[in-house]
Amino acid sequence: MSLDRVTMDIGKKRIRIYYTSDVHGSDVCFKKFLNAGKIYSADLLILGGDLSGKLIVPIVKEGHQSYSAAFQGRNWQISGAQELDALIKKIRFTGLYPFVTERAETTRFESQVEKDRLFIRLLSESMEKWTKLADERLKDTNLKCLVMPGNDDPYEIDSVLAKSTHILNPDGKVVEIDETYELASCSNGNLTPWQCPRDIDEAKLHVRLESICSSVTSFESAIFNFHVPPYDSGLDTAAKIDGELRVVAEMGQPVMMPVGSHAVRQTIEIHKPMLGLHGHIHESRGTTTIGRTLCINPGSEYGEGILHGAVIDLEGGKVKSHVLTSG
Repeated sequence: MSLDRVTMDIGKKRIRIYYTSDVHGSDVCFKKFLNAGKIYSADLLILGGDLSGKLIVPIVKEGHQSYSAAFQGRNWQISGAQELDALIKKIRFTGLYPFVTERAETTRFESQVEKDRLFIRLLSESMEKWTKLADERLKDTNLKCLVMPGNDDPYEIDSVLAKSTHILNPDGKVVEIDETYELASCSNGNLTPWQCPRDIDEAKLHVRLESICSSVTSFESAIFNFHVPPYDSGLDTAAKIDGELRVVAEMGQPVMMPVGSHAVRQTIEIHKPMLGLHGHIHESRGTTTIGRTLCINPGSEYGEGILHGAVIDLEGGKVKSHVLTSG
């Protein structure tokens, strides 16, 4: 078996997939993802990218058992372990990373280098908790679980995912779900204004996608698990951003535009897989077809603790049914 192929062999006549993406550090959404296998009677769970939270929220110790924090547009003044624990849970609910620190220590994190180191540390600690939880929840089940980073995720989390005994990171590989279905995965995205860790230009993305696809043996029953959606597919519509990272508006309304990947669309049009699973653009929840390929973006409302997903049934080398879910 080559390093770019992994055999899973679910071995059932009908296979049910639960797919979601873009949980962005939300503890509640990740727990819902693990529970989705039982709720939807799934055989395979797939989390398709953007696992990382967005920001650190410092909680500054001001005195004995008293703390302050800026969060959700307000200044929090709390006291005691119970209030501190409640605030930490509230911050984690939204996918952000609380960091309890002394006032004197905050100056240490004024440099971007130190901020980045702290972010990676908190992210890695969070991912370790997630993988341990997944290993505990999945150990006595037959449920298979794939968790892939997305363009927003630093490469440091790959080593954390690799330690899991029940999670497989499929990025850059072709997973043989069984003798019929293959799943090709790619975490990278086309360039964005935010210069995310796995953003690459379209030419390089095209080369990477074709390299991954070279290990697919039959595209007719293949699944493309590509984090970014295909360009101008209706699954990639987002607000236009100017050079200052501000939303461009006309007549008081944001200007919307396609922001997906030309390389992803081209790869789908060339190889005509059975199914495309995508995320990345939270506000473009929906399904579409490109030629014979059904493409799905479940969308994301992770900040509200809502897990959007899709349940897909495969049978006879085809997609028998699919439905978007929310909960």
